[in-house]
Amino acid sequence: MDGWVEAWTGGLRAVHLGNVADFNEQFFGAAMDDAQRARRLRQAHHYACMATCYSPEPALVVLPAEVEPAWMDWLARELAWEPVELYAGVAPGGTLAQALAARPALAARIAESGRPVLPWGRTAAQGEGPALAAVRRYESKAATHALFAELAPAHPGIAVPRQEQPGTPRRAARRLTARAVRGLTTVVKSPHGVGGYGTAVVTPHELFAAGGGRALLRRLARAEVLAADGGLLLEDFVDGGRADRLRDLTFDAVIGRDGRVHPVGVGEMAVDGTCYQGVTVGPGVVPPAVAATAERFGLAVGERLAAAGHRGWFDVDFVTDRERRLAPTEANLRLTGPAIAFNLRARLDRVRGPGHLVRTLDGLRLGARLSQEALYDHLDRLRPRCARLGVTLLPLVVTAGYEPEPVVGLALAARCSGAGEALEALDAAEALVAAANQALERMFAALR
Repeated sequence: MDGWVEAWTGGLRAVHLGNVADFNEQFFGAAMDDAQRARRLRQAHHYACMATCYSPEPALVVLPAEVEPAWMDWLARELAWEPVELYAGVAPGGTLAQALAARPALAARIAESGRPVLPWGRTAAQGEGPALAAVRRYESKAATHALFAELAPAHPGIAVPRQEQPGTPRRAARRLTARAVRGLTTVVKSPHGVGGYGTAVVTPHELFAAGGGRALLRRLARAEVLAADGGLLLEDFVDGGRADRLRDLTFDAVIGRDGRVHPVGVGEMAVDGTCYQGVTVGPGVVPPAVAATAERFGLAVGERLAAAGHRGWFDVDFVTDRERRLAPTEANLRLTGPAIAFNLRARLDRVRGPGHLVRTLDGLRLGARLSQEALYDHLDRLRPRCARLGVTLLPLVVTAGYEPEPVVGLALAARCSGAGEALEALDAAEALVAAANQALERMFAALR
C-alpha cells in the first residue's frame, strides 16, 4: 500500500462526505445575493458526486443531491468494492451540515462507524482549531503567494509571478489600466475562488474594448467571474509559449495525523481559460525532471502547511513558462478534482495491477438534457466501445444531465504496455465519448 493511502485512510474503508457547498460557503463574500448563493450551492452539489471516490474504497457515502444506486453499483463492479452504504438526496436545498443536524440517526451512524471520515474540505462542522485556521489562512491566494515567494529562492526551476494587492477596487482598476498601457496581460484574482471562479486573464485589448479598468471589473463582477467585494489581486501573466507544450500541473499530497507530508503524485491538468476541466495522472504523464521539481517545492509547501496545523489532502497548482520553469499559482487545502483521479488510480492499480493512467473529465457537454436513467443507458452503450479501446469508463458527476446546459463528469482509465500507448487510448476514448454526447442533439432533433 502506498504511504499516502495509509496516511489518508489508515488502510481502512472510509466515510465520504460530499460537503463541497459547505466548504465553498465559508469564503462567499457579503455582497453575494440569494440567487447567486443558490446557483453556487446547486453547482457544488453536482460536483459533490465526486464524493464516491474520495478514497480508494468507501464504506459509506453521503451525497447532498439525489443519485440513483445504479451508479454506485457500476463503480463497485469496476473497482471491486465491498457493498457501500449510500445516503443520497439528503441536502437538495441546503448544506450537508444542515442536513446532518436534521438527521441525528445518520450523524450517529457516521460517528459510530469507527471509520475515517473524509469530507471534501474542513469546515466548522468538523470543529474549530489549528486545522481549520490553516485552511482559512492558506486558502487565500494572497497568503499562499507570500508563502511561495518565501520558499522559491531555495528551489531551482520555480519562478513565482509578481503579485500586487491594490487594496480597493478603484486602485485595482487604475493599476490594471496602467499595466495595459504598458502592454501587459494581467491575471486578476479574488482572494478566494474555486474551479476558475474568481480568476480572469485580462489582455490590454480586452480592457480597452470594455472601456477601461473600472468598466471591465464591474462587468466581471456582474458576470460572477470575480467577487463583487473583497480586495482584488493583480498578478503577472505567465506566458507558456507554444500551445502544445506542458502547461498546467498539479502536485498532490497528504499530511498525516503526525504532521508528516506524503507525496501522492504530479498530474497534467486540462484548463480552458482559467476553468479546470480535468486531469491525467499516472506513470509517464509528466516528464520525470518536471515532476521532481514540482514535488520538491510541493513538499516544502506541505511542511509549512503542516506546521500551521493543516492535516489531510492538499495540492499546489503550477503553470509552466517558456523555459519550462514552474510558476506556482495556488494551493488548495482540501480535496480537488485531481484527488479523485489519484484515488481511482490507486484502487485500479491494487485490484487490476500497476501501471494505470487515469483521466478525469469533470464537465463533458451533453447534446441533450437527460434524466439519470437515460444518462445511464447512454453511458452504458459507450462502456463496451471504450473497453474495445482498452479503456474503462467510470461515471462521476451524474446529476447535472438535466441542467439547462447539461454536462456529465467521467473518469477514463487505461493500462497499457507504455505511457504513450495508454495516452493514445485515453485520447481515443475521450473523442468517442464527446462525439456520442454531441450526437444526442441530432438524435433528439430527429424525434421532434
